[in-house]
Amino acid sequence: MEFNPSPRTTDYLRRVRAFIAEHIRPVEERTLREILDRNHGGDWKRWTVPPVVEELKARARAEGLWNLFLPDPHHGAGLSTLEYAPLAEEMGKSFLAPEIFNCNAPDTGNMEVLHQYGSDEQKERWLKPLLAGEIRSVFCMTEPDVASSDATNMRATITADGDELVLNGKKWWSTGIGHPNARVAIFMGVSNPEGDRHHQHSMVLVPLDTPGVNVKRMLTVFGEYDEPYGHGEVWFEAARVPRANVIKGLGMGFEIAQGRLGPGRIHHCMRAVGAAEVALELLIRRGLSRDAFGKPLVNLGGNRERIADLRIAIDQARLLTLYAAWKIDQVGALAALTEISAIKVVAPNVLQQVVDEAIQMHGGAGVSRDLPLTGMFSMARALRIADGPDAVHRGLVARMELLKYGAR
Repeated sequence: MEFNPSPRTTDYLRRVRAFIAEHIRPVEERTLREILDRNHGGDWKRWTVPPVVEELKARARAEGLWNLFLPDPHHGAGLSTLEYAPLAEEMGKSFLAPEIFNCNAPDTGNMEVLHQYGSDEQKERWLKPLLAGEIRSVFCMTEPDVASSDATNMRATITADGDELVLNGKKWWSTGIGHPNARVAIFMGVSNPEGDRHHQHSMVLVPLDTPGVNVKRMLTVFGEYDEPYGHGEVWFEAARVPRANVIKGLGMGFEIAQGRLGPGRIHHCMRAVGAAEVALELLIRRGLSRDAFGKPLVNLGGNRERIADLRIAIDQARLLTLYAAWKIDQVGALAALTEISAIKVVAPNVLQQVVDEAIQMHGGAGVSRDLPLTGMFSMARALRIADGPDAVHRGLVARMELLKYGAR
């Protein structure tokens, strides 16, 4: 296996770094503060996006730094999963960069679903404006009334009624539902209860202005609403959509989900690695610039050993994630389940560990909004739950390992 960046990756990486340094970094802190000031609170209907974000998106698209995650050269950069991984790491060093390059979740996963499984009509109506960055999308899977770590517990229903589908159910942690440009959701529910446990579910496209789609509230993560994206609780109450809105076919929801989550987890994990690099840099710079008890902070209390351990952990997480990306490209996501689950455990935990030490090195400043550390900590802790909690991924890795020895 070869992990050296390809010539295409090297070129894109140089351009992405330059764009972030020249155009995003100088305005990022001000823009993030403006977003918080404009949108503070759970009244999501009044949330707005600063004009500079759309200006930067237009500039990025004009420079060809757009849809870099999509392997189709007609709609994206045509990069493989492994080729894109270093770009995701670089974007993870900035809160704004993923959206600026149209590489932000959940849009990336939803675009991949539509690209791979959508009908021509669905691609024209929804994929085309998503690829252009004109609208945003939502993914509605997790439910408040069941243990969603087991997706087969899902209670939301999709019932055929002539040429229509009737949707009922409660969803939450529907990321992006508060964004002013959100226009469509992918809703997952039980459509074929008579099928086996992995062929009972379907995914359906639901315009957010459909009668019966009701955003009940925005949820906070450690007290923050994550404006202007937001994570909402959404009730679908006899919401009707055309039968043509089902993706691929009834009963195909789990197959689609597996195809969606494989590359998406690479993106999440590499962004986590990028954020961990930023946190380690902040830790070291703080430790070198402040003295206590007559010594630099880095020379106190075992901090040098901690820095070494964090450096090792970040590099291990990166290599494991690159290996998972390489395996997806070689044999597909279904044959790389162990590697995908492994990185989903490792990368968020490494990020949380690095950020926690960086917060400690900064003292009171570390838990304030003066630094990006609290946002990174929230991201790390949430990622240990999102897309499957740690325990589920560890369970899968253990099951696959035990199968090698004949265990059931």
